[in-house]
This record gives sequence, structure tokens and C-alpha cells, in this order.
Amino acid sequence: MNTNHRKNLPGTKLDFFDARAAVDAIEPGAYYKLPYTSRVLAENLVRRCDPATLNASLGQLIERKRDLDFPWFPARVVCHDILGQTALVDLAGLRDAIALQGGDPALVNPVVPTQLVVDHSLAVECGGFDPDAFDKNRAIEDRRNEDRFDFINWTKKAFKNVDVIPPGNGILHQINLERMSPVVQVQGGVAFPDTLVGTDSHTPMVDALGVIAIGVGGLEAESVMLGRASWMRLPDIIGVELTGKPQPGITATDTVLALTEFLRQQKVVSSYLEFYGEGAAHLTLGDRATISNMAPEYGSTAAMFYIDEQTIKYLKLTGRDDELVKLVELYAKHTGLWGESLKSAEYERVLSFDLSSVVRTIAGPSNPHNRVPTSELAARGISGVVENEPGLMPDGAVIIAAITSCTNTNNPRNMIAAGLIARNANKLGLTRKPWVKSSLAPGSKAVTLYLEDAGLMRELETLGFGVVAYACTTCNGMSGALDPVIQKEVVERDLYATAVLSGNRNFDGRIHPYAKQAFLASPPLVVAYAIAGTIRFDIEKDVLGIGADGKPVTLKDIWPSDEEIDALVASSVKPAHFHKVYIPMFAKQEDDGIKVSPLYDWRPNTTYIRRPPYWEGALAGARTLAGMRPLAVLGDNITTDHLSPSNAIMLDSAAGEYLAKMGLPEEDFNSYATHRGDHLTAQRATFANPTLKNEMVVVDGKVKAGSLARIEPEGTVTRMWEAIQTYMERKQPLIIIAGADYGQGSSRDWAAKGVRLAGVEAIVAEGFERIHRTNLVGMGVLPLEFEPGVNRITLAIDGSETFSVLGDRTPRATLTLVITHVSGDTVEVPVICRLDTAEEVAIYEAGGVLQRFAQDFLESTVKEA
Repeated sequence: MNTNHRKNLPGTKLDFFDARAAVDAIEPGAYYKLPYTSRVLAENLVRRCDPATLNASLGQLIERKRDLDFPWFPARVVCHDILGQTALVDLAGLRDAIALQGGDPALVNPVVPTQLVVDHSLAVECGGFDPDAFDKNRAIEDRRNEDRFDFINWTKKAFKNVDVIPPGNGILHQINLERMSPVVQVQGGVAFPDTLVGTDSHTPMVDALGVIAIGVGGLEAESVMLGRASWMRLPDIIGVELTGKPQPGITATDTVLALTEFLRQQKVVSSYLEFYGEGAAHLTLGDRATISNMAPEYGSTAAMFYIDEQTIKYLKLTGRDDELVKLVELYAKHTGLWGESLKSAEYERVLSFDLSSVVRTIAGPSNPHNRVPTSELAARGISGVVENEPGLMPDGAVIIAAITSCTNTNNPRNMIAAGLIARNANKLGLTRKPWVKSSLAPGSKAVTLYLEDAGLMRELETLGFGVVAYACTTCNGMSGALDPVIQKEVVERDLYATAVLSGNRNFDGRIHPYAKQAFLASPPLVVAYAIAGTIRFDIEKDVLGIGADGKPVTLKDIWPSDEEIDALVASSVKPAHFHKVYIPMFAKQEDDGIKVSPLYDWRPNTTYIRRPPYWEGALAGARTLAGMRPLAVLGDNITTDHLSPSNAIMLDSAAGEYLAKMGLPEEDFNSYATHRGDHLTAQRATFANPTLKNEMVVVDGKVKAGSLARIEPEGTVTRMWEAIQTYMERKQPLIIIAGADYGQGSSRDWAAKGVRLAGVEAIVAEGFERIHRTNLVGMGVLPLEFEPGVNRITLAIDGSETFSVLGDRTPRATLTLVITHVSGDTVEVPVICRLDTAEEVAIYEAGGVLQRFAQDFLESTVKEA
């Protein structure tokens, strides 16, 4: 920590680092022209940066330059258990490697405080119509994840600086918003802004509090955990002026789905957005959090709101300590982070969005930005009731209706609205359709407490929306098994079955293997669709049912007024609820005195936790970048769900066959996500998504969907895993050719680990999603980008070619991709090396993040000795 610019924070006994003074010393009056993000980054630089490079780094912020890397030191790391566990598995494996090379494994610990919430391991096997669903689902979760939870329990004692929130308590992002983030940190007598990285792309949810929080892959999180700076260049910081206010009956979900469509069209990928204006001032913190949560869906890295009265109101509502609340307001006002101080901020680009233009909306059938106004469902061909045989499910049957995901369960208005819809439907005698698997999975136990206080929990239970879990469920593909009778009908009739959920992701194949497509909707609309039972239904006009009075009932008859929603929120959502949940959750546990070994005792026959192979096999070999064959040729919008799916494992998949061979019963296969601590299971998930379209596999003139590949030079079409095995046996280096937006979606490190273990040395695409590109570098895979106007189509790549890469790998250098055709003819294509910083070059050349750390660690211990 530097001492320059350290001053007393007036009215307190604390110090702070005066970024304004440092910036204005370089250019008088520059500080208050900076956007919010730059002001927070400036403080981080003044407090943590090498004094010799401080002015140069601050100059990047002041002059809006992007030609110099500068360090960012996040205050903490947050993890959900899937990526958090795999990160800690990597660190445990690193300890083994350090010990084998004579180092002290106990010295390998997170340097930065790391918080892990076990929230991604539960599947909704029992729906919300079962009064014992919560207990049954938790029992199944514990049984299936015994190996994983044994490892997580070991980490609590073995590693310093790691706090674990056990399963059954809520979703990481909502707990982070409601309790973990102090907004202003205090360490060593110094107050400074809370900042963090998280192993989930929806980490920006807490940006709503004015906290810079970005989603990163597990590999980048590991690097930050171990005390390394996150090197960056000044991002594009875009101002988004919100005007107007939402119309009556419009939820925060409708607003964010409309914003997602708008911002995707405005091409804000990898930018930092800052929302401001009259419209922003009127949004509750819950509304802001719903917007910030969806940042990865509209493509931005961060979605910031400033600190203002809404922030303070929320901190009080959620039971934060009075002294902390006072500190947040005082610090923000004194350092220029308060809303009023941002009126002078200047942006290089400004967008405007009118909140009053938003109408009731769903998103689907395949992407969060595919917005459809509910009034246009019939015109778009989505709704339209068809005649069906009595006793059979209708076309478009909603087989899953889930109020799920921190995106919407964090917002009391959304949840109270859903409860009121249920109450009104119950009064009129409406019921959910029997084929609908309904569920409620709040991100926090506080939700249940205020729903009970409002008298609405029983109403939701009556319609089948009882609490099934406090965890990330359906949105993450953990929707559980269907009733066998319903599944049989879906399969035998090849029914177009769908899911409706209040989540943030609806990519094809993600939510459930038998839900062909999925739609995102507000919690009250999820309840309405459970009653309708089909997506082929004009939710605005069609009759939901016949009321007890014999009259037809439509949506407007059960939709509550804004006044009623707001009154119940005001009377039912109380600080006492949050105290009851969080005080015991974060109480310090007494040390039981039991010590554990610094090295984990790896279980030999597990399919969940296995020592990672970073110093053996494919990862230990040299990357020649020569004579590479394509494993796949892919189109645009390839997601991390295509690369490494997270949903349920089917028996006929490569992973399913392996688990069966290992002796697991099919009912306990669990999800791909939960097995990511075992590379032997997880690598069989590589490209295992049944909706994948590998353009190398063409049948009758069309690309065939499935987890398929074509082995070259034979031209044999086979399942992807068999192709990977064949190439591994041949020690054949591989490459992937892809279109635009490669790797969008969840920040899934196994989407990079899987291809590296398969022998992929490089990926050439028209563009990369930020987190996935970083993960590729962290695994020692070279990301290359075609120049504008050049792609797999203009080059007529069909997968029969071999590829080599020539040139010196320096940040964003132009390299040469040499394409050799079967005829022997070659084509040389310039490509951009997407190693964006000197730090990334160093990581890549070392073979990856962990290999680089091991080198540095061993070198430093030798010097100390």
C-alpha cells in the first residue's frame, strides 16, 4: 500500500486515499470529468500501484487512452461452488506439484479474501407441489455430492482466507448483494471502495450498489486469489441515460429484457456501462440489481449505478450496520462517488433509453435478447391455441415453470407480484396444469420470510410454487427429472415442450433435455403460464380458466395493481428478516481444534474430485502450433453451454457411459457442472451439447446437429468424444475455427480446459467473449482473431485442411495462419494475436495460469532460501 495521497477521512478516525488530488495534480479539474468507473479505478491505482508508474497509469484514465496496461487489485473474490470448487481443486493440485518440487505446500493460499457459496449443486428433483420438496432435494444433493462436499469441508481448514457458506442458504449473487458487500471496505484503518471478481458472469449484479464487480473465469479468479494483479486497459465506458419511468403493470423483468435487446443492438460487448439520469434515480435498488445482473446477456463487462439515496435506503432495508451505512454515505460524498457528483462526468459515448417505452415482455425462444412483447405473441407465431386431443398435453406444453434465479428473486416487487397473482388465481379457483413442473427457488431465505409476512407464501404453495431450494436451480439447467409419464408422452409424441422461467439464460438445450426451447419471464408471468400450461397461448387475451362464478378469467383479472404491490412491499419487507437470515450465517465459527493436512487425500474411485493433470499428459506437451487439424468448424454465437454443458447427464452420452462404467446408478449421474472437479468426467462433456452444429458434419447437404465430429484424414463421422480420443492417441494437435461472439454465456473455465485437454492448441474466430478469451489464455490455448471481412466462409474452410501459426507472439500482434489444403496448396491469412497484454503473453508461454504461478513461486522460495 502506497503512503502518498493518504489523508484522514473527515468526521472519522479512518484514512482514505485521495484520488482526486492525484488526478488533479496531473490535470487540474480532470477528476470530476471522469466517469464513476474511472474514479474507482483511480483510487485503486493511487492506493496499490507502483509509484514509479502511477502517473502514467492515471494518465490513461484522464486522457482516455488505451495503449498501456495498468494493474487492478480487487478487494475480494467470490465463488459459487462449481467454479469455486474447481479453482480450489486446482490450488490443491498446485500444492501437490509444489511439494513434489521441494516447496512448502502450506504456503499456497489465497492472498485475497475468498468467499465461496455452495449454491450450484442442487437439482429440482421434487417440484414445488410437494410439501417436503426442500428437504428431499437437499437430501439428494448431499448424497450425490458427498465427495465434493468432503473436499469443500477440507478447504475450510486447509486454506487460509477462505470462507464457505454451506448449501441450502441461497444464491451467491443475492447473498453478495444483501450482505457480503460492504460497499466501502475498511482495512488497516483505511476506507476504500469494495471491488471484486467472481467466478460467474452474473457477478455484476452487485454493480447496482456502486461496487465494481465483474465476472471472470475460474482461472482468472485463481490468479487474483493468489495475489496477482488483474491487468487491464481502460475499457470503453458508456453512459446510459435512463429517462421516464415504467408504465403501470410493468416489472423490472420487462425493463431488463427490453434493455437487453436494446443494448445488444447498440453493440456494448466488453464495455462498462454506467446508468444515470432521471429514470435511474427512480429505480429501486432491487430494480437496479435486476438490470445489472443481466450484464452478460447484453454483453457488457459491468453495469454500474452510482451511490445515492436508493443505495442507502437498501443498505438500511437489508439490515446493514448503522455505522457502515453512515460511512458509505460519508465516503461517497467526500470522494465524488455520490450521484450528485456524477453530473459532471463526461462519456465518450452516450446511449438513451426511455423506461416508459417498456411493455410486458417475454424473451425467447433461444436467447435472452430475443424479446417478444406479450401483445405480439400471436403475430410472431409463438402463441395461438390449437385443438388437442382430450387427456393429452397441448402443443407448446409448458413442462417447467420456475420462479428461479437471483436476477428476479432479489427483487421484492417481483416476488410480491407473483404472490398476489397466485392469491388472485386461487380465489377464482384457477389451478396450474398437471403437466407443469412448478418450483420456487429464492436466492435468499429472506424472500420466504417476507412472503410469509405478506400472507402470500401459502398462496404460492397452493398453486405448486412451494420452496424447492435456496439455490441456483432451473436457470443453471438443474431442473431435475420429469414425471416419467409426462416424459414418455413428450418423447413418444415428439412434443414441442417448453420451459418458462424467471432466469437469465434460455439457450437451447440448457434448461432441460426435453424442453426444446425456453422463455424468460417475470415471476408473476411464470405463475400465469403455469395456469395456461402452454406457450401457444395469448397471455394477454386468451382465457386462463373459468372462475368459481362461471365467468372466464384472463390475465388482467388477476394482475395486481402497482399500488397494492408497493403497499405490501412497504409493510412486509423488513430489516428484521435480513437480520434473522444473515447474522447466524456470518457468525464466526469456533475453531474445533481439528487440524488437516495441507495436502488433500484424493479419493481413488471418485467421479467428482480428482488431482488435476496440469503437469502431465496433453498439458505438459509442447504446443507446436503446426500441422493442426480442426476438431470443429463452428458458426456464430457459440456459447460455453455448447463447449461444456452444465445440465443433466444422459445415459447415452460419453459422460453417462463413463459414469455407468464407474458404477454410478443413472439416477445419481447429477449434472455435468457438478463433475467438473474430475477431469476424466468433465473432459467427456467437451462439445457434448446435442444442439451443437459442427459444420464439418454434413448430411444430405445440411449440417447435422449433435455432439459430432469428423475424423481427418479418413473423413469418418463419429461422436465428438470418440474423435477426441482418436486424436489424443495420435498426439494430433488440434485447432477450432469459429464465427463471431465465440464463447458467450457463463464464465465456465471447463469450456477452455476441455478443449485444451483434447489437444486444441489454437482457436481462430471472428470475435471472442471477454471471459472465455481470458480462460483460453489461462489454459495455454492461443486465441486468434480473423481480420474484418475474413472468416471461415470467405476462406472456404471445410475441415479437411491443416493449419499452422507463424510469427512472434506479442500483445495483439499480427500473426500468419497458414492453411494447407488436401491438394498441398497453401494460403497465408493474417490474424490478430488476442494475447492482449504482456501479462497474458507470459501466462500463455508458461503453459497457463497455474504453471506460471508455480514457476514464480518456486523461483521466489529459492531466492528467499
